[in-house]
Amino acid sequence: MTDRQEDADRRHRFSAGAGFEDAYEGFDLDPPELAVDPDRVDPVDSRVLTDLLDDEQLATGDVDDHELLEVALGYMQINRYEQATDAFERLARFTDDPAIAQEAWVNKGVAHAELEEYDEAIGAHREALRISREADEETGEYDRASPEHTATAHTNLAYALWEFGETNEALEHAERAIEVDERFAEGWYNRAFFLADRGLAEEALHCIDNAIRLGLRNALVIEEKARILEELGEYDEADTLAEEANEMRERAEQRLVDERNQLPE
Repeated sequence: MTDRQEDADRRHRFSAGAGFEDAYEGFDLDPPELAVDPDRVDPVDSRVLTDLLDDEQLATGDVDDHELLEVALGYMQINRYEQATDAFERLARFTDDPAIAQEAWVNKGVAHAELEEYDEAIGAHREALRISREADEETGEYDRASPEHTATAHTNLAYALWEFGETNEALEHAERAIEVDERFAEGWYNRAFFLADRGLAEEALHCIDNAIRLGLRNALVIEEKARILEELGEYDEADTLAEEANEMRERAEQRLVDERNQLPE
């Protein structure tokens, strides 16, 4: 197995953007401008976003940002990533709110990465960070006021750069994510990943422990910690964690089987 193949098996965690966490709360706005009932919109229909966002018929003020964000996120949730990239770009172009535009670009980058279009993902995340820099120049506090979008943009840009072979710049953005939001657990995990990739196992262990302390504990994270401990010669603890990660995966797989069995035929 080549080093690159091993890296592919040891997947870097890709933060899914502010719209995809459990803490995300949907909006229940009913915009009269669009006159669309979201309960009747099938996100599988790729015509929906085109109908909602006809560039020639709708002005910026006619579009409800949050309604469109819901539809765009719907595409992501059913793995329609190509439609999602179009939806998020349209949202970013129509909105007057820099924070929503930034979130749209971040999620567009996520969708491109799911399609393994890393060049486009890099561009989307750079655009999200450009919005952050412009707002920062105006207020001086944008990164601190909206850390969820900026930190996510940095960490996802780091991932895309790593996939693109730009490992040095990837580590820089992984570190920047932590500077923006020191309680961003995925950022600590990603920094650990990149440090371990460069053979800096002791620093990587400190970072991954921070991620776990901040609540990021799943099979992927535990496996990465096991690999780091193995690099440090802590074989017994590494084996224990590897077994724990396997058990976590088995429980997750069993939950999926149980959920499928409960679905009506």
